[in-house]
Amino acid sequence: MEKTKLGVSVGLVGAFVCALAGFGGYVAAAIAVGYVLLFEQNEWLKRTAVKAAATLVVYGFLIVAIGLIPDVITWVLSIFDVLGAEIHLDFITGIFRVITRCIEIFRDLLFVGLTYKAINQGTINVPIVDGLVNKYM
Repeated sequence: MEKTKLGVSVGLVGAFVCALAGFGGYVAAAIAVGYVLLFEQNEWLKRTAVKAAATLVVYGFLIVAIGLIPDVITWVLSIFDVLGAEIHLDFITGIFRVITRCIEIFRDLLFVGLTYKAINQGTINVPIVDGLVNKYM
């Protein structure tokens, strides 16, 4: 079992980075990924750290992009409201709230799976993220 410079197994550090990316937020993930990229030599660990960060960013972008749709609809309806036409489409924002929450649940499950698989130096294929990591690393 290969060890990192910290004296911990590579798989455990990879699992820690995945868990931080999934549940610790952007700052914690950036610190952990930065450490791995700067100080560790194991190629699998570096790819795992970058994949965890890229997965976090891709899902964040997806949630923001979907969240913009009801915001734009609300903005358009507010223009009509200023003109005197009162229109309420609250069910649309509800639908997008459900979609966003489903994506967040899937993201959390994916990070749990990535963390579990990383303990044994495995991974889960995420097509968009794997394509980005393979292209730029």
